[in-house]
Amino acid sequence: MSMEMIGGAAAGGVLGYLWHRLAGCSTGGCPIVRSKYLSVMWGALAGLLFAVQ
Repeated sequence: MSMEMIGGAAAGGVLGYLWHRLAGCSTGGCPIVRSKYLSVMWGALAGLLFAVQ
């Protein structure tokens, strides 16, 4: 695993957490951002995919 991939996943995870924290979902019905763990996981996956491109 290259440093770009690790950095992309880490940055995506941080952005996913910030999205959960700042935007969030007040009703709890949003499947991606209702849990901070899911939000970080999806953010890390998006960052990893962005870094691979």
